[in-house]
Amino acid sequence: QPNPPTMAKTGEQQIGAWVTALGAKKPTPGGGAAAALCAAIGAASGAMASIYTTRKKDEESGVAAGARELAASLDAAAAKCIVIADEDEAAYAALQASWKDTSMSEEDKKKVNATALDVPVRLVKLCHEQCKAVVDFLPKCNPNITSDAKVAIHLLSGAGRAAYQTVLVNSPPDDLKDELKKLLADFVEFEIKVYDQSV
Repeated sequence: QPNPPTMAKTGEQQIGAWVTALGAKKPTPGGGAAAALCAAIGAASGAMASIYTTRKKDEESGVAAGARELAASLDAAAAKCIVIADEDEAAYAALQASWKDTSMSEEDKKKVNATALDVPVRLVKLCHEQCKAVVDFLPKCNPNITSDAKVAIHLLSGAGRAAYQTVLVNSPPDDLKDELKKLLADFVEFEIKVYDQSV
């Protein structure tokens, strides 16, 4: 279902106003949208580290082409995460409505529930995909900006774990939980790997 007409899309809001709205006593934006915005910021930080790895020496070594490709992928992921924040708000609004709508069929309620679960699941998987890409890129990254790549890794890992909490409140089946827990374990490994790296 679409966002209420009075609700501005996440990408059209000032960050300060959005944070204020998050802290207000109202259901949306909530934790799912917060995780999505965290992921967007993490992806953008990784994109910056990637695009700064396009120096002359990077061009000569062949690293620059891969860095540009990663930057484009991370930029696209950041934009997708902002959309996911809106999808999360819309999914929760539909879920709330389904609790009160006695005329809604069980089949329609199941569809609403499935959407509410699908949104955070997609976010966990997107965070994992992009985080792994940054981890793999880190050894090639411009050494003057590796801290920004590591920020991307930490933010994407945290966002993925946060999104999993939204998954849990939507009653996922056990096989899905097992699948996602493997990704959560990877997030831990990704972060441990970069804690003490000097480059």
